[in-house]
Amino acid sequence: MTARLADIAAQAGVSEATVSRVLNGKPGVAAATRQSVLAALDVLGYERPVRLRQRSAGLVGLITPELENPIFPALAQVIGQALTRQGYTPVLATQTPGGSTEDELTEMLVDRGVAGIIFVSGLHADTTADTERYEQLRAQGVPFVLVDGFSPKVRAPFISPDDRAAMRLAVTHLASLGHTRVGLALGPRRFVPVQRKIEGFTRSMRETFRLGPEDVEDIEAELIQHSLYTLEGGQAAAAALLDRGCTAVVCASDMMALGAIRAARERGLEVPDDVSVVGFDDSVLVAFTDPPLTTVRKPVPAMGQAAVRTLLEEIAGTPAPHSEFVFMPELVVRGSTAACAAPRA
Repeated sequence: MTARLADIAAQAGVSEATVSRVLNGKPGVAAATRQSVLAALDVLGYERPVRLRQRSAGLVGLITPELENPIFPALAQVIGQALTRQGYTPVLATQTPGGSTEDELTEMLVDRGVAGIIFVSGLHADTTADTERYEQLRAQGVPFVLVDGFSPKVRAPFISPDDRAAMRLAVTHLASLGHTRVGLALGPRRFVPVQRKIEGFTRSMRETFRLGPEDVEDIEAELIQHSLYTLEGGQAAAAALLDRGCTAVVCASDMMALGAIRAARERGLEVPDDVSVVGFDDSVLVAFTDPPLTTVRKPVPAMGQAAVRTLLEEIAGTPAPHSEFVFMPELVVRGSTAACAAPRA
């Protein structure tokens, strides 16, 4: 027991006497200190005494499209931790190819009596999807928040990164390196984040290179390539853009950017000596790829915490207005971008 007290005290940064008082439910311990001791118990793998176990305030569902893209587990972790700190138990429901649909997962969570649901990159982001499903959910009295993808037809709070600003950051960076033939590789056009990235990219290209309105069609026809949000999708899109003479490629996800690097190397081109590549998300490990990936960092911690805070306000009966909370991304420059090289002889 003495060793256990010492371990907990060291982890929590308090005295063994303080740990003892917390474990025995004695008064005279500040709330923050008590929480530090309880957190130390959790970290070290000790079970909390029954009297100290926090009763769950309820279940909260989190629906994501998949977990192969590292950005979704990262967002799920932030949301899960924020919910747990508030006494809620997160329930992660993930769509898989040929598996449960968003509607089926929603029904499952509602049947289990969740206090609310957070949707990440769901059907609300698809401009071709029927939004009536969300009105039906609202009619059932289930609070929800939507992350990534705004729809004026859905009465709910939305949490989004500024996709237009993300493209401005990427284009401005590449232009400063001397690139003028910049391509954009991204997902299917029907998704709201895709449409916003196209708007931001087109406007930034026009403003940066002083192009006229008549050049917009050329930008969309020559410099924008749609594909899938996968490594293979990025490879295919980048291959098409490289064939059109692009010296730099901006990708709508880090996975696509890794595919773009592969496409360049298949053509005997070096990144960044011959081709610069910019990703989007700043997923785990892209700082350690070869080369380390320049990317636009999605503000995942701020977005995840805002989603939880907004949902808990909805659950508490003080709903946020039907509006969109937009978070500014950040350019992270690493080794996959460099000055535009002279054309090879």
